[in-house]
Amino acid sequence: MKFETLAIHAGAEVDPATGAVTPPIHLSTTFERAPDGSYPHGYVYTRSGNPNRAALERLLTVLEGGAAAAAFASGSAAAGAILRSLHPGDHVIAPDDMYHGIQKLLKQVLIPWGLAVNFVDLADLAAFEAALRETTRLVWLETPSNPLLKITDIAAVTALAHQAGARVVCDNTWTPPPLQPVFRYGADLVLHATTKYLAGHSDVLGGVVVAREDDTFFERIRAIQHHEGAVPSPFDCWLALRGIKTLPYRLRGHSENAAKVAASLAAHPRVKAVHYPGLASHPGHEIARRQMSQFGGMLSCQVHGGEAAAMAVAAKVRLFTRATSLGGVESLIEHRASIEGPESRTPRDLLRLSVGLEHPDDLIADLAQALG
Repeated sequence: MKFETLAIHAGAEVDPATGAVTPPIHLSTTFERAPDGSYPHGYVYTRSGNPNRAALERLLTVLEGGAAAAAFASGSAAAGAILRSLHPGDHVIAPDDMYHGIQKLLKQVLIPWGLAVNFVDLADLAAFEAALRETTRLVWLETPSNPLLKITDIAAVTALAHQAGARVVCDNTWTPPPLQPVFRYGADLVLHATTKYLAGHSDVLGGVVVAREDDTFFERIRAIQHHEGAVPSPFDCWLALRGIKTLPYRLRGHSENAAKVAASLAAHPRVKAVHYPGLASHPGHEIARRQMSQFGGMLSCQVHGGEAAAMAVAAKVRLFTRATSLGGVESLIEHRASIEGPESRTPRDLLRLSVGLEHPDDLIADLAQALG
């Protein structure tokens, strides 16, 4: 079946008790045993399993073309479960440009815990190959990267990582299915913050790990999910399931709008640079065109005049909302460096845009009046 059909039907079924087409929300924390002590319905306690979570995990497994999935209370919780499935002394290679929350998790929690981590420009294959060690066990990809939208050649990096005996995880939060099918290029795990494009309406927090193979490493991730209990509520899962039904159509709108906004910004005299892989001028455009079906709804731009000018533009928008997050139907703008904190390496003149589903002419006009 095509993706649009799978987004609606995979993991969904008519409620056998009532005939309800929309699944009920199963709020019960515990489930009844049979007289012989078994659990005939497959559920024991909602921390270890819940019908709504099971449906979400089945759906995302199908959409990514994987073997199994584990849903978490947030994307950060999902990332933490992957990284803590490693062992102290293991070596991790991560992008030098990446979501600052996972970067801080690595630096402030997991490096002190015992992981060895190198932050490398993964758009540079030679630099990546030079960073590999005998102890490298995991390579963390983020392509396009956050917030500079660098592009990594997934197939090339994955081939080198596998030769070194390392697994590859790709944070696909910016590129949910079907934008970037990373299992096709050899990646072992996919991470999503379901908060973003998957749920799509800025009203639910969640994360998921999808595995290409249901192996012993994924069993460790599942064990962390169960024992630590960082799981989404049934209602959170229900909201994510509802959002995914419109995902393919929303992604088309986000991508088409972002392409028009990026082209407009690239032609504006007050804009110094636009980072969007859909532009032919982007250094990673050819690789992105090969491994992405569309270029997504995220872009960044740098403005002439430094931080003060960037902050002034953000202050003048009327349609864009100044807020942190992405992937919702509304357009957002933020001065990324001030969000990331004083240790940020993000250029001080950079604005990150999550392009929503408003009419692109209105978004372009809003940015034009804000730029002056």
